[in-house]
Amino acid sequence: MKKKLLIFAGVILVLFAGLYFIVQYKNNQAVEKNENPYGDKKLKQATIDQLDDPNYQNQMMPDELKEKVESGKPLTVYFYSPTCPHCQSTTPYLVPLAKENNIDLKKMNLLEFKDQWDVYGIESVPTLVYFDNGKEVSRIEGDQGKENFQTFFDKYVNK
Repeated sequence: MKKKLLIFAGVILVLFAGLYFIVQYKNNQAVEKNENPYGDKKLKQATIDQLDDPNYQNQMMPDELKEKVESGKPLTVYFYSPTCPHCQSTTPYLVPLAKENNIDLKKMNLLEFKDQWDVYGIESVPTLVYFDNGKEVSRIEGDQGKENFQTFFDKYVNK
């Protein structure tokens, strides 16, 4: 009986190990196949799942974001997390809306860059921030609906 239990446990262990390696291989293929703006950073699964999604292109890295803000040029940044259900419902209409308004909407993945929450005073996601002259001009937090984002674009970005 003890021998059968050990064999059974061994088979289960081998199956889990095989599954782990298959998932790792699949993730590595996804990262290599898609353009990876994160460089060699070890990515979380939710980020890997979004690499080929057109709504999550135009990513900014923290150093690039800091440099762009400090340059003083107008900049619109969408702070989000791939695991946030509100972001998952907002992104599919916000990104096309920005495109319709000819806005170069940059994205900051706060799941990968947790320190940016404090750097930009982000309290919740999704958060859309408009910067100009090196300072934050305005922000809109949460899933506010297409009309409110359009009003934000009209008031601050498309002026």
